[in-house]
Amino acid sequence: MRLVESRLTLWICYILLGIFAFIALFPIALLVLNSLKPAAQIVQNPLGLPQPIRWQNFANAWNHAKFSKTFINSLIVSGTTIALVCTTSSLTAYVIARRKIKSWKIFTFYLLATTTAPIQLYIFPLYFGFAKLGLINNIFGVALIYTALYSPFAVMLLRTYFLAVPKELEEAAIVDGATHWQVFWRVMLPIVSPGILTVALIIGLNSWNEFLIATTFLQKQENMTAVIAFFLLSGQYSSDWGEIMAAALIIVVPVVALFVFMQKRFIEGMAGGSVKG
Repeated sequence: MRLVESRLTLWICYILLGIFAFIALFPIALLVLNSLKPAAQIVQNPLGLPQPIRWQNFANAWNHAKFSKTFINSLIVSGTTIALVCTTSSLTAYVIARRKIKSWKIFTFYLLATTTAPIQLYIFPLYFGFAKLGLINNIFGVALIYTALYSPFAVMLLRTYFLAVPKELEEAAIVDGATHWQVFWRVMLPIVSPGILTVALIIGLNSWNEFLIATTFLQKQENMTAVIAFFLLSGQYSSDWGEIMAAALIIVVPVVALFVFMQKRFIEGMAGGSVKG
């Protein structure tokens, strides 16, 4: 009887997982299908097979969106943001976790509050300040905004990793003559590297896909990111939906490939960060 119940439970789990997988993969499959069609076929039957297959959509999307340039801009913004966030957040998280400053509770509350504050609250004064400093249409200026936006989350996540590291490791290194900087660089960072990798992946995906800040602060065509270039493919009076679908697939594929490649380490990093808070 128990064997029958366990098999029934297993089959129910498989069925539910299959349904969830279908729901998750159906939009991607529809995107791939329509990226190979002429625009007229998409309007007539978005669920039908492409007849004939139109590979030209990808070439047109790449050229019209200028992905050869906008992809580089997106890589620069995402890479700079990852480097700044991981560097500053790891140092801050280590101090909060190990060095109890007098106002650490207020500082922690501030970090938690900023993670919930919408960017729309301060985007206009931020734009005014950047305009005064001449940082509009500056890729690295946008990376600074992303760093400030994503750092509170990164600090709070990395703090849990540092808290999970036994203090005896630091004390042993200090007894052996290591300085606090050497303890942080040679002892702590290698241990919390899964957390840093998790932060880098999340921040990279968010900065790659971010639209509001990018379209506000990057107005010149030579400074636009791939997401903005994709948005501009849609015309006011007419749009080639086959080309738009192909452009969307070009933007999505690197993100999906990176996540699939790093999925195991990402899950390990998230699980490790939830051990101690």
